[in-house]
Amino acid sequence: MSGSGGYGEGVTDPTTTTVDVVLPCLDEARALPWVLERIPPTWRAIVVDNGSRDGSGAVASALGATVVYQPERGFGAACHAGLLAAEAEFVCFCDCDASLDPGLLPSFVQEVADGRTDLVLGRRRPQGRGAWPVHARAGNLALSRMVRRRTGLRLHDLGPMRACWREPLLGLGLTDRRSGYPLQMVVRAADAGWRVSEVDVPHRPRAGKSKVTGTWRGTWQAVHDMRSVLSELPVPAPGGAGAR
Repeated sequence: MSGSGGYGEGVTDPTTTTVDVVLPCLDEARALPWVLERIPPTWRAIVVDNGSRDGSGAVASALGATVVYQPERGFGAACHAGLLAAEAEFVCFCDCDASLDPGLLPSFVQEVADGRTDLVLGRRRPQGRGAWPVHARAGNLALSRMVRRRTGLRLHDLGPMRACWREPLLGLGLTDRRSGYPLQMVVRAADAGWRVSEVDVPHRPRAGKSKVTGTWRGTWQAVHDMRSVLSELPVPAPGGAGAR
């Protein structure tokens, strides 16, 4: 597979290149200061307010972030609105609930920039009680196994913390606008011949309650929704395989 290794190798310091970090946000005013202060100073934080009622957008704007308001509800709708607003060479994604540290993203970008991989995913490693409830881990394990059968990728997690080149990602033509968005990104990347890798990241107890996997019912509903993504026929990448 060709991958995106030739797309822009030679970037040796990701803190000085152009990177946009997409932060889907729904009522995360408490977590935003912690999250935004960990974004590298030369990068741009794009907070996508997906209908918050706690003033998240105003908090993010006051802290210097670019704020995009996306009235269409759904995790995928928020993520894709952020991707469309991005302009940098690289785009990263990270939850906005303080469970993951965006300060770790430079190493993700480094791997992509050096041509070692095309899409980096953060493999969540729970830190502290309640960091990753058992029902959420069970759902994630089930999805990982389904992804392995569908794509051949031996992934352990489909976590929301990730990095890749922006233009090739747009070329995947992602269409899911709900909880299947992160999964569709991985499936279509695999179908296009991208190299997908994992990096261990600490996963801490989030601020507030999860809007997707806070309960067994929510977790398994998300798994059910994602089955349709796994049943998609491969979508040919523009110009052939790889992320160039």
